[in-house]
Amino acid sequence: MVFSRGRQPASQEKKRAALLSIGSAALLLCLKTFLVIRTDSLGILSEALHSGLDLVAAVITFLSVRVADQPADERHPYGHGKFENFSAFIETGLLVLTAIYIIYEAFQRLFFHTVHIQPSITAILILLVALAIDLTRARALTVVARRHESEALEADALHFSTDVWSTIVVILGIALVWAGDRWNLPWLDYADSFAGLAVAGVILWVGSQLGRRTLDALLDAVPSGLQEQIVSAIEQIDGVLGADRVRLRRAGNRYFVDATVSVARTANLEQVHALTDRIEKSVAQIVPSDVLVHAEPRAPRDEHLFESVRAVAQRLGLAVHDVTASQQDGDLFVELHLEVDENLSLREAHRRATELEDGIRALGKGNVDVNIHIEPLGRHIATPDTRAGEMRQLEIAVDNFLNRMPSAYDELLNSHEVRVRQVEHHILVSCHCVLKSDLSITRVHDVLAALEDSVKERFPQISRVTIHPEPPEAS
Repeated sequence: MVFSRGRQPASQEKKRAALLSIGSAALLLCLKTFLVIRTDSLGILSEALHSGLDLVAAVITFLSVRVADQPADERHPYGHGKFENFSAFIETGLLVLTAIYIIYEAFQRLFFHTVHIQPSITAILILLVALAIDLTRARALTVVARRHESEALEADALHFSTDVWSTIVVILGIALVWAGDRWNLPWLDYADSFAGLAVAGVILWVGSQLGRRTLDALLDAVPSGLQEQIVSAIEQIDGVLGADRVRLRRAGNRYFVDATVSVARTANLEQVHALTDRIEKSVAQIVPSDVLVHAEPRAPRDEHLFESVRAVAQRLGLAVHDVTASQQDGDLFVELHLEVDENLSLREAHRRATELEDGIRALGKGNVDVNIHIEPLGRHIATPDTRAGEMRQLEIAVDNFLNRMPSAYDELLNSHEVRVRQVEHHILVSCHCVLKSDLSITRVHDVLAALEDSVKERFPQISRVTIHPEPPEAS
């Protein structure tokens, strides 16, 4: 749940602001209705109509805020945020209707019949009180609207802010009419009608601005530059090859973003999931949003041959390792190990190897010769045939043998953690060998292969040797 700065839940603060807005609009309507009866001023009548509209708008705002803060449900999977946008659009329509009526009444008084108004100091003082209320409520609503990005409260704040300017214009019109009566200047009687026209102009201008924004929100228009900003942020994330399509729509104060991105085709599911998490967090830093990411596999422009081979195997659902390649006289020779289910027949295993060979040749790398070594994919968890202590003598012998090998291999520093076990009539050896830190992995692999061959040559009963290499600082 989002909390406001005053430790008050966002929804409660928005409802409280809307309720205070209703109270303020009701008070202003009463004051201005009283002045209309006392003065018969078109300017004040337009202000009273405007305040009546504010009261209706405030009630609509309160109801829309209550609905918009409800969580998503089966009928509204994207939430209820657009109720705020719709509320603001209705308020815009009410503003326009009020302005049209004021313009009509002003032209009636200017050209068809004269209405004598009765200005007074009391009317001006009451309007000044109304002006203070408008200023206070407009500022308070603006703060809450910006804090919670509420379009309904923003529309309500605009209603009160237009009241500020229109009240100032009406006060000026009343003052001019009062001055005309005092100093016998009858032409100043038209100031009240012109004040009403000025109020209508302010209402239409503010209403057009608000209407454009709310209509854009209802039609899912994207704010200028926002889509480009999101695309740029996504493409800067390591692992994203490109943002192919980004769409967004707004509901209330939240955006819903759909992004289709290209990722390396060799990336596994966990890597893609981690990448989408980073994309969601990056977009959320730009706008409050719910982000849906669709990842499309794609070959990077500079994809290495080995990555292409692994991508072909991955597409066929095959596990490969020990991929090597050599090139001579324009021909490419690729070798690799393919792991298949240990229960497969040779016929089925060969069929899968043939599919992989065809896929590698289809990469378009020229004349390609492929040789695939097929081996069982380890799934069976075996139980040793002997107890741990029964192979102890062989462990000691292998350990002593390996620790004499640094004289033959300068790269090897020492050996430790030698383990020997007999599993399903096969003797298996595993150990750790410490090698120099600055060796390349290729050289490390060659040294370990030679060590494994030496151990099996010295102890013919051993079927397999597995050596874990580590630098001195890890020992």
